Amino acid sequence: MRKLLKAFKKMLLFASGLFLALVIVVILFVNLSPEFGRTPSKEKKELFRKSPNFRDGVFINIGDVKSEMDFNKFMKMLGGYIKGNPNTEPDINIPVLKIDSTSVAQYTGPTRLVWFGHSAFLLQIEGKNILIDPMFGDVPAPHPLLGPKRFSKSLPIEISKLPVIDAVIFSHDHYDHLDYGSIQLLKDKVGKFYTPLGVGSHLEEWGISKNDILEMDWWDEITFEGLQLVCAPAQHFSGRGLTDKGKTLWSSWSIISSTEKIFFSGDSGYGAHFKEIGDRLGPFDFAMMECGQYNELWKEIHMMPEETAQAGLDVGAKQIMPIHWGGFKLAMHPWTEPVEKVSKKAGDLGLPIIVPKIGAYIYLNENETDMEKWWSGD
Repeated sequence: MRKLLKAFKKMLLFASGLFLALVIVVILFVNLSPEFGRTPSKEKKELFRKSPNFRDGVFINIGDVKSEMDFNKFMKMLGGYIKGNPNTEPDINIPVLKIDSTSVAQYTGPTRLVWFGHSAFLLQIEGKNILIDPMFGDVPAPHPLLGPKRFSKSLPIEISKLPVIDAVIFSHDHYDHLDYGSIQLLKDKVGKFYTPLGVGSHLEEWGISKNDILEMDWWDEITFEGLQLVCAPAQHFSGRGLTDKGKTLWSSWSIISSTEKIFFSGDSGYGAHFKEIGDRLGPFDFAMMECGQYNELWKEIHMMPEETAQAGLDVGAKQIMPIHWGGFKLAMHPWTEPVEKVSKKAGDLGLPIIVPKIGAYIYLNENETDMEKWWSGD
C-alpha cells in the first residue's frame, strides 16, 4: 500500500510539474511572440472613452449584442468537432488564376478587384492600389501548429511582386484578417494603413510608423487621394491573445469614388446596422459580404448564408460577392455550403451574385451572374 501511495505521489508530482511547465511555456509564448501584437496604450484607452462604442474598458456591439460561449454551447461545439462533418475541406485542387506583376503595376483602367480567398482583396481604383484585409499567410493562427492550413496551394501573386500599395484597410485584428507575416513583407511598400480604433497598436508594435496609421471609429470618414473611406459598424468582436477580447474595435468599410460605391462587410452577425449603412451610404455598386465560418451557436457574430443575401439587400447592393469562405476551415460546415446556400437565397431575392475564382479580375458592373461553379470540381 505504501509503495502504491508513493508511486501515486510521484505521478502527481510529475503531472503537476508537467502542467506548470506547460503554463510557463504558454506565458512565455504569449509574451514573447510578436504574432500577438500589442494592446492599446493607456493614452489610447483614454481617447477611446469618447467613443459611444466603448464601455468599461472594452468595445461593444450596437445593442450590446454578445456571443457568449457558455458551458452548454461549449459542449455542443465540442460534440460537433468530435463527431466531425464530411467535406469540411476541399477534396479538389482549388483553381488559382495567376496575375502578372507588370500588368498589375501598370494598370490604369476601370475599377477592378482580385480575390485572394477568404476576405483578402487587391482593389485597383482610380489609379490607386488598395489592399483589404491582406491575410496572405498559410495559417490563421499565432503558430503554424495552432491553426488550419490554407485550402489553396498558392496565391494569385506573391507579396514581393505586388506593386506599391497606396493604402491598406483592416476590418479587425483576428488572425484570419490581420497577419503578422504578411505585414512584415508589405510594410515597406505601403503608404497608409486604415484601421478601426486600437488595431493600429499591433501595427506600431510590428514596426510601422504611427504617422502612417489612421485609426477610425464607426461613421468616421476620411478623404484619401480623392476617395472617401468610411469606417462603418459591424457586429463582431476582437482579440489576438488570452486577455485582450474587445480591446480593439471591429468594422465594415465603404470605399466611395466620384462614380462608384463599394462595401466591405468585414466579419459580422446579421443586424439592423446593414440597413442603416445602406440608408446612410448606399446604394452600393458592389458589396463583399461575409459568408462562411458560421454556426448557429455563434450566429450573433457570423451571419448564416441566407442572412448574407438579405444583408446585401439591406445595404442596397447592385451585386454581392460572398467572402470569408474558400480559404480556411474555421467552422464545421461543408466548405462549399456557404456559396451554395447564399447563391440560392440570392436567387430567391432577385439579387445578382458573383463567385469568381481566386485570382480572377472582378470588374464592377461587368460581371456575369451565371458563373461557373468552379468549387464543384466538375
